[in-house]
Amino acid sequence: MSVVRPTTGDKMLNHTLDQISELRLLGLKAALIEQMEQPGQYSELAFEERLSLLIDQEVQDRKNRKIIRLLRNAKLKYKTAYLTDIDYHSARGLKKSIITSLSQKQWIDSYQNLIITGPTGTGKTWLANALTNHFITSGYSALYLRIAQLINEVALVRVEGTYIKWLKKISRFQLLVLDDLGLTALTTQQAQELLEVIEERSGTGSIIVTSQLPVKEWYSYFKNPTLADAIMDRLIHNSYRINLKGESMRKTKNSVNHSYTSE
Repeated sequence: MSVVRPTTGDKMLNHTLDQISELRLLGLKAALIEQMEQPGQYSELAFEERLSLLIDQEVQDRKNRKIIRLLRNAKLKYKTAYLTDIDYHSARGLKKSIITSLSQKQWIDSYQNLIITGPTGTGKTWLANALTNHFITSGYSALYLRIAQLINEVALVRVEGTYIKWLKKISRFQLLVLDDLGLTALTTQQAQELLEVIEERSGTGSIIVTSQLPVKEWYSYFKNPTLADAIMDRLIHNSYRINLKGESMRKTKNSVNHSYTSE
């Protein structure tokens, strides 16, 4: 039996593939292997054209991996919430023109905020997740937290002595979603901690807040006038607002998208 020994060309190619892997050019490597396995499809292309295809694939692969990482880090409640699935036919006061405007992302780049209010079940959380998902696919970093979860995390990192580090980490996300403001009462200390989170992001990132409480009731919710003034000044005076109306969408029997009926 004859032994087929690898040629010099094979050795060089394997070495090149190993180096590409070491450089973590995974998209380029996959594209190069495809070109080698389908020579007829690429043989007539000039070297520059084939190189351009390799680089394009690497760029796209990096974008895809970044989006996957951003989605994982965002910890969205509704990971499959998309703006294309929004139901504009329900009597909730939601206009497509508003969502189209918000999807353009200028407000994110300007570090402005968005407040979504409305009764329970009207889709506040789903809408916030759909908008966030949209921004993530455009390369923006985001984090979703319920207010109760935020308060619990603050308590934990204070005990661990890592509060400052945690606060800096939160501030690095380009978009922070704070869900269910007003669902549970906050102590003065907890309201102060919420203010610190908001203050840390001032001028560096945007916030989406969802709440069952109308904005006009927020002042009494925070109880402490000084804290209320500070929180509302930073959240409200630099924000867009969506006020959803109507009954709970959970009661809708034939909803187009069932994931949108929950919060």
